[in-house]
Amino acid sequence: MTSRSQIVDLFAGPGGWSEGLRMLGLRDIGIEIDGTACATRTAASHLTIHADVAAYPTSWLDGNVTGLIASPPCQTFSAAGLRAGNTDLPLCHQALDDLARGHDTRASLLTGCTDPRSLLIVEPLRYALDLRPEWIALEEVPAVLPLFEHTARLLTGSGYSTWAGVLNAADFGLAQTRRRAFLIASRTRPALPPEPTHADGGTPTNLFGDTLPSWQTMSDVLGCPPSQVVTRGNHTSGGSRFFTTGPSWAITGRARSWMLRVGNRPSSTRRRLDQPAPTLLFAKALNDVSWIESDGTPVRRLSVAEAAVLQGFCPSYPWAGSRTKQFQQIGNAVPPPLATAVLRSLVPAGLEVAA
Repeated sequence: MTSRSQIVDLFAGPGGWSEGLRMLGLRDIGIEIDGTACATRTAASHLTIHADVAAYPTSWLDGNVTGLIASPPCQTFSAAGLRAGNTDLPLCHQALDDLARGHDTRASLLTGCTDPRSLLIVEPLRYALDLRPEWIALEEVPAVLPLFEHTARLLTGSGYSTWAGVLNAADFGLAQTRRRAFLIASRTRPALPPEPTHADGGTPTNLFGDTLPSWQTMSDVLGCPPSQVVTRGNHTSGGSRFFTTGPSWAITGRARSWMLRVGNRPSSTRRRLDQPAPTLLFAKALNDVSWIESDGTPVRRLSVAEAAVLQGFCPSYPWAGSRTKQFQQIGNAVPPPLATAVLRSLVPAGLEVAA
């Protein structure tokens, strides 16, 4: 570490927040325990510390951190998991209050947790209180919103402006109706949610001539010939542009009747190509995220490149590990376009961290 300002990303994963920052001309330093995710980050040229966030000493970062980002593991609270975190919610709330009072009771509370990952949700507050960054951005599954609201109240008491709520990634240019809870906080400016750049069905022109385009569809991002994919940052400017790697991953004209199915039950979510994808889940349902004909006939599984694009990454992003690990990284990552939208109102553009 150096004396220059740093943006630190806790539970950094494969680089969703990092890619979002890259769109703003910024870099972060990610702390990540999973070796495969670290390998992906390294291949994508993102700075990484291979370490356990819960055990990493904040003193090493003291005085150097301008921004703090965190997406704690969601499996314990996710609808796709066992939701053991719901049982542990009282202990998580207690840990937050204890940290705000200057008492670190994580070790004792951990013995009572049904899932030891539950208490990881309090780590962002521990880092924030120790490091006092100028701004904070947190992301999790919607079930965690009460804990984010609790964290926001405690940060407000420490001099931060805060906002906590749920955002739909489709409102920010992603071809996926992924809903996630966010907490944003700032000591230097009002913390406000990002303005949507897209809308379901679009919006009519108002008195100022402004309008929002319709949600992006899977066909918009997958149905093009191999040339360029453009992810819009907003309806006038921004966004990212990247070249595709070839026709092998792209949905072509012969597949216009395909649907994407997530799950293997009769009630599983199905979306047409002219719609955004549903939330992509790649845990136990990995092999059940697949393309089917409109009559339900199986076609093939979703490819890694297709999943990456639907999550807002470029199709050639350098995922490390087995096929299963690659899909897990994609499904757990913050979509870069959504990360950019959240960070744009918090981060002074052009601030570069030290290598």
